[in-house]
Amino acid sequence: MLFDEMPSEVFGQRNLCLFPIRRHILDKVFPHGPYTCCIQKRWKKPVDSARTRLEGRTRDHRLDKLMIQLKNLRLALNLHELISQQRNGYASLQLLSRWRHEVGLNIEIGAFLKKYPHIFDIYVHPIKRNECCKVTRKMADLIAEEDAVIRENEPAIIKRLKKLLMLSADGTLNMHALWLTRRELGLPDDYRCSILPNHQSDFSLGSPDTLTLVTRDESLAVADIEEWREKEYTEKWLAESQTKYAFPINFPTGFKIEKGFREKLGNWQRLPYTKAYEKNELHPICNADRLEKRIVGILHELLSLTVQKMIPLERLSHFRRPFDMEVNLRELILKHPGIFYISTKGSTPTVLLRESYSKGCLVEPNPVYNGVVALMKWTVQFSFLRSTTKKAKLRKPAFVSDGSAPREEEILAAQCRLKRHSIKGKLFQRAEPELCL
Repeated sequence: MLFDEMPSEVFGQRNLCLFPIRRHILDKVFPHGPYTCCIQKRWKKPVDSARTRLEGRTRDHRLDKLMIQLKNLRLALNLHELISQQRNGYASLQLLSRWRHEVGLNIEIGAFLKKYPHIFDIYVHPIKRNECCKVTRKMADLIAEEDAVIRENEPAIIKRLKKLLMLSADGTLNMHALWLTRRELGLPDDYRCSILPNHQSDFSLGSPDTLTLVTRDESLAVADIEEWREKEYTEKWLAESQTKYAFPINFPTGFKIEKGFREKLGNWQRLPYTKAYEKNELHPICNADRLEKRIVGILHELLSLTVQKMIPLERLSHFRRPFDMEVNLRELILKHPGIFYISTKGSTPTVLLRESYSKGCLVEPNPVYNGVVALMKWTVQFSFLRSTTKKAKLRKPAFVSDGSAPREEEILAAQCRLKRHSIKGKLFQRAEPELCL
């Protein structure tokens, strides 16, 4: 009985002062009390999921900066589409503020419109006396020019649609998936009425809103990766076993290569697989690694068919079943950081093809991409000029000619000189390297 009461007497609140050891040291030794010091603590295994790998991936800052610029451009284009749907070509700020969440804006509509005065013209309606907004003439001309370029490239659009339908298992695609990715594929908004009726010998529109390929053109059944492999084989004199099933690998700056990674990558590069345009039924895949590599090849070809070599991650789900990609696409993409890159800096997570970009710019631009770059250049340069001029106006001159304090007239004269200096275009040279020309 005496020994049972000993722990409570020894570790009691009154008798702790009798020990030469301090109280805070006992709390460190026995954090949960003296009676639980012998209980084994369970070690929690770190969570390894697609979300944790997405947060811990090596970032590509150039591609992230490009996505931020494209995000601002897409917000401006969404507002332009909303304004152009109005009867008189303008919309009130009150109406635009109701639809700002649908457009994708997280700030007040007035603050965003005033940030781009070269794109949106805000004025007071002469009769209704409320603030209204319309698109400037320069921005409208650039958008019309881009639309004209898209319509001029109708043969390229037909070729792109054919190859896209040949990637599917049964040669069909849902029209809703094509509508969601029309900007990525370079399709006009009215492609269903302006393009498809002119090519009824190639496409047929089914009853459940499905586009079907009528005749399969085997001359188009060559993936974009095959051209790269042939170039590597002929120009660099590499062995056929090294290039026959290989993919271009470009890791981002700062990517850590662990021990044994190079050997695993070399074995994966030499692994044979059923290619994108080959029918999987002729050569059934039982190996999980070969099936995974086939899906990587299909994703690579799908991104190669887009105009900007990128597509939102959530819209890839519309192609999973037609293309036989019944896997977790996010985990698969994160597993191959040398081929794909997921950027979260835009309005939605976007998958980019790494080999198609160099220093944040497209390696092989096309006419539609050049139109997008012209719009992005117009947006970014003037926003940069506005912020630079605003900072320079707040900066007072350090001295004047007679050595006295700067007068108001001299401050205004310095601001006018700065304005003339910016109009000449010298300030544009600082923003020029950040854009993809």
